[in-house]
Amino acid sequence: MNRSDKDNAADDWEDGAQEPEFKPLTREEAQQWRASQPRLSLWMLVGVQWLVGIGSAVLAWVLTQRMPVAWSVLYGSAAVVIPSALMAYGLTSSALSRLLAGVAQAAFAGFLLWEGVKILLAVAMLWLAPKVVPELSWLGLVAGLILTLKVYWFGFWFQTRRP
Repeated sequence: MNRSDKDNAADDWEDGAQEPEFKPLTREEAQQWRASQPRLSLWMLVGVQWLVGIGSAVLAWVLTQRMPVAWSVLYGSAAVVIPSALMAYGLTSSALSRLLAGVAQAAFAGFLLWEGVKILLAVAMLWLAPKVVPELSWLGLVAGLILTLKVYWFGFWFQTRRP
């Protein structure tokens, strides 16, 4: 295929001449497709975040033998987990979310609302960290924060790899 043939093929695709015909799924096909897809649970992800936060705080205490470092790591993890749990609750448990679930724009607006609440709560928790945790270790707080944030990727990868 020479250069002009490639250009013509691209033009045909843009014009819609070679677009594959869209075939909607039947009810049975859609149910079969849904059953084959892995279920992603926000609550499972929040639970794994809690476990990573507690485990990393224990590990920090074992390595440093200093409780302020362990509390700093735990508080850094909590600055991720508590806002995530609030967002998960807002997206899955509120009556308003269930009511708006059928309307795509409203569901997206609800997601943006809860994401904003999550970010504001996380920022407020980090701002209050020096007042809440005595002898705060900023390195420990950031380590707990980063370790817990990385759980998102591991959690989604793990859930999609299950049969």
